Amino acid sequence: MKYFKSHFWYYKNQRNGIFLLTILILILQSIIFFGTFSLNQLEDVSQPEIIAFQKQIDSLKEIEIKDRRPKIFPFNPNYISDYKGAQLGMSLIEIDRLLLYRKKNKFIASKQEFQNITKVSDSLLNQIAPYFKFPEWVTKKKKLKTKSNTALNRVENTHKKKSISSIDMNKASAEDFKTIYGIGEKLSERIIKYRSKLQGFSFESQIKEVWGLEEEIVEKVLSTFKIIEKPTIRKININTVTFKELLNTPYIDFALCKKIFEYRDEIAVYQNISELKNIKDFPLGKYDRIVLYLMAE
Repeated sequence: MKYFKSHFWYYKNQRNGIFLLTILILILQSIIFFGTFSLNQLEDVSQPEIIAFQKQIDSLKEIEIKDRRPKIFPFNPNYISDYKGAQLGMSLIEIDRLLLYRKKNKFIASKQEFQNITKVSDSLLNQIAPYFKFPEWVTKKKKLKTKSNTALNRVENTHKKKSISSIDMNKASAEDFKTIYGIGEKLSERIIKYRSKLQGFSFESQIKEVWGLEEEIVEKVLSTFKIIEKPTIRKININTVTFKELLNTPYIDFALCKKIFEYRDEIAVYQNISELKNIKDFPLGKYDRIVLYLMAE
């Protein structure tokens, strides 16, 4: 009994403290219980207002997000960078197509041309096209190019209307070659002179060897003229030819002429013209042309 009494015996001040602590605990529990009940009740009563308020907050958030998006200002689509293209919503492939086009020093002058080159979708084009701003010099350059192409076609058509005496490359005259746009007096004479040096064209590709003929002009010549009759070429005997005679043969320069003679001295006599291929560093790419003028007897 004394043992229990020692555990429940308190002084007056201690009893007062315990009593106050108990009251505080009860008050706090009441606040928590009734406060939670009242909040739940408030939510049930005010739920429509809360939903409306939430919608208003969401709309304000959307406005804020739109304001944070980078604004698009008028720009020249010819100078779209990787970063700018990504901002506009273009894919890497579409951006690379544009950059590759610009590397050719070509310029875009319309939104339709922009789509043809980049292959962007219609929806994306409709979004960004209103911001396209082409400088005047780009549009002017485009118009001038169109006019020049039209004038060029007219001139070419005029040249084509001229009559041609022969479409055989080995019989065509200088006047015939001048019907090709881009070939004037000098070039036509140069073609005739080179044809005489070769004793006639044996391969149509030999026209490419005429100095000063650009690739586009060569294509125009080959689209009009063909080798209809092969030339008769005078061949020289490689075993009896002199150094000077061999040096004057087409496709043979001094270095090759020297090698041919040195090899002849080494083997005494060429038994077959194909033995030329045994010469060190012989230009095999020109073999078919060189043997047009040589024989071994």
